[in-house]
Amino acid sequence: MMRYLLLFIISFACGHSYAKGVYQSNADFLNEVFKNDVPKTQMLWLLGDIKKGAAKILGEKPAQLRIRYWQKQQQTAWILEEVGKEKLITVGLLVENNQLHQIKVLAFRESRGWEVKESFFLEQFFQAQLTRELQLDRSIDGISGATLSVRTLKKLARLALFFHMKITAKDNV
Repeated sequence: MMRYLLLFIISFACGHSYAKGVYQSNADFLNEVFKNDVPKTQMLWLLGDIKKGAAKILGEKPAQLRIRYWQKQQQTAWILEEVGKEKLITVGLLVENNQLHQIKVLAFRESRGWEVKESFFLEQFFQAQLTRELQLDRSIDGISGATLSVRTLKKLARLALFFHMKITAKDNV
C-alpha cells in the first residue's frame, strides 16, 4: 500500500512540474512568425482611447505605459503578459488583417491551468476577430480547472486584436 502511495505522490509531482516552464523564447516566437526576418521593435504608447480600450478589456488600468510590437505590412506580433491566478502567463500573438493567426503560450508560471498551451485549446482562436464591443467574435470553450488561465488568454487575444486595429488604422490614415 505504501508503495502505491509513493508512486501516486511521485506521479503527481511530475505532472505538477510539467505545468510550469518556458515553452518558447520570445526571440524564437518572433523568428517563427516572421520566418527569420524579424522587423525592428516598435512601441505603442497606451494613451487616450488606446488606454481606455485596454482598461475595458483588462478590467483595470494597464500596468504599462507602452507595449512593444513588431510589424510587417498588415501583420503585427505581440508578446503580452498577464497574471492568471497569481503569476504571469506570457503569450505570443500574431495578428493579420484584424484576425488572430497565431496564439502561443511562451511561458507558464502557474501551478495549474497549463492545458491552455495545448493546440486543442489554442486552435479555437484561429481567425478570431474583435467585435465593436471589444469582445471576441466567437465563443471559446473553457477547460475545467483552468478557468483563470482561459480568461487570461481570452483577454490577451482581445488586447492584441485591439492594439493591431489601432496600429493599422493609423497606418491607413
